[in-house]
Amino acid sequence: MHPAFSVIAFTTLSGAGYGLLFLLGLAYARAPLPLSREFALVLIGVASALVIAGLSSSVLHLGQPLRAWRALSQWRTSWLSREGVAAIASLIPVAVLAVAVWHGEFGPVARASAVAISALALLTVFCTARIYTSLRAVPAWTDRAVLPAYLMIGLWSGAHIGWALLAPTGIGLGRAPAIAMVVTGLAIGALKLGYWRRLSTGLLPDAGDVTGLGRLGSVRALEAPHTEANYLTREMGFMLARRHRARLRPIALVLLVAVPLACVGWVSWRGPGIGAPLLAAAAALLGAVVERWLFFAEARHVVMAYYGAPAHAP
Repeated sequence: MHPAFSVIAFTTLSGAGYGLLFLLGLAYARAPLPLSREFALVLIGVASALVIAGLSSSVLHLGQPLRAWRALSQWRTSWLSREGVAAIASLIPVAVLAVAVWHGEFGPVARASAVAISALALLTVFCTARIYTSLRAVPAWTDRAVLPAYLMIGLWSGAHIGWALLAPTGIGLGRAPAIAMVVTGLAIGALKLGYWRRLSTGLLPDAGDVTGLGRLGSVRALEAPHTEANYLTREMGFMLARRHRARLRPIALVLLVAVPLACVGWVSWRGPGIGAPLLAAAAALLGAVVERWLFFAEARHVVMAYYGAPAHAP
């Protein structure tokens, strides 16, 4: 598939924003963070800004962006519509918690809003992932690693942004959060390696599969469907050269997983600092962008079988 920058920005920024909101919701459901109200609002504001920027970029690739609101009416059958409804609904408890933080009130309403923030943040990213896993016509997106990878990468990038923002306050990375980060980072690495291995060795449908004539023997087209490139070949059959894939996959893993884990290890050994969290957050976000670009660029629609695309992933 042709990787549209607006979709990459959407999945990366909103995923990080919801990951940070999820963690903030968990924290405030238990007890207020030991921060000034101004700085606490900065955390909430940064997470909300990432979410809003990501959601805003998601409409840029639409043919009629002004009609995007109509998608909200299809929540009974569309994961995209459910995502939009959950995203809008998540902003309500965020506003309630922000007001509570400003007034220093942490009663049942504030705690309930914090729980709602975490639940809706998780639900929104889940719906985003299901938009792609439900598309059976794109075999690469139906892999079992896609859904957990979406959730974990959002949580991972959001956690590092929060860590970087908290670093100047002197709040160090405790033992339990450090262990959780290490486990999450290793899990992401394992998921992506397994996904890429299956993508490289798996078979895509051929002309016999898509026409239902494969049982009769080898199926081939007498003539090409079109004489020149068209929308389908440009958008559905984007070809990523093996040499580029071989370079970008390690880059994605190093930036997304290896560098942040090294920063966690450095801080655990040397003590709190500002440089390591900032580096970890920047690397995690950039790595997420590369990973997301590969996610779209390596996937192909089954319609390409009619164009004589090879069965093995390119």
